[in-house]
Amino acid sequence: MKFSLTFLVLLLCFPLAQGQEKAKHKQKGKLYFYWGWNRAQYSDSDINFSGADYNFKLDNVVAFDRPSEFTLETYFKITNVTQPQYNARIGYFFKDNWDISFGVDHMKYVMSENQVVNINGDINTGSPYDGSYSNDDIALVNDFLEFEHTDGLNYINIAIRRFDEIHNKGMFAINLTEGIGIGGMMPRTDTTLLGKERYDEFHWSGYGLDLMVGLNFTFWEVFFIQPEFKVGWINMPGIRTAISELDGANQSFSFTQFNVVFGGNLFHLGKK
Repeated sequence: MKFSLTFLVLLLCFPLAQGQEKAKHKQKGKLYFYWGWNRAQYSDSDINFSGADYNFKLDNVVAFDRPSEFTLETYFKITNVTQPQYNARIGYFFKDNWDISFGVDHMKYVMSENQVVNINGDINTGSPYDGSYSNDDIALVNDFLEFEHTDGLNYINIAIRRFDEIHNKGMFAINLTEGIGIGGMMPRTDTTLLGKERYDEFHWSGYGLDLMVGLNFTFWEVFFIQPEFKVGWINMPGIRTAISELDGANQSFSFTQFNVVFGGNLFHLGKK
């Protein structure tokens, strides 16, 4: 959480440059786009798995994100830009201080291997793990379960955001933005469970909610850099885990996300 605390301190303590302030820039009518990358953290979550021959719950499962190793080819080659954990958004200012936007938060969620968790339920698949469990411990080893949303944990959302200019030197401005978002979850879940044939396709699985705050550094009223801090909650009752439609999982958890995005104002509708 160090990056989250550092960013909050930055928002509270950022020193504004000295000098005469300019008239505030007009935002109404602007259409903008941004692209950037994220790091994410997840709360522990209970995961329920069910199918024709099993129904069990794992308690307090630990998971992490999976950022791509930085190389110019991975992050900037056009055919690879969707491989890292990324954020993309397009928005429109319907008032000087308010915009509405549509975006995709492409996070990655990877269950920690070999952790020991509590299990309750029944398994009858003809595997070494068959049996009835009641508050028993089980190690999440590869031949029992691998579980990850790595292509990815896709949060497709709309947001309403407030935008306030707090410093303006003409060609350079600093803005504070905060908002709320809501959207659907479309993961591509890579699951290996009890030897069943996996289902590795995009599918709607649930929904998410988020709150965000960010600092926007704008240059010449066109280009900007924007670090963001986001917190949210995800509920996925319809996760596909195997080729059979009877096999599935459900989980809910909270997340934090730190993003650094780069963008620009595409044009200013109605500006004379």
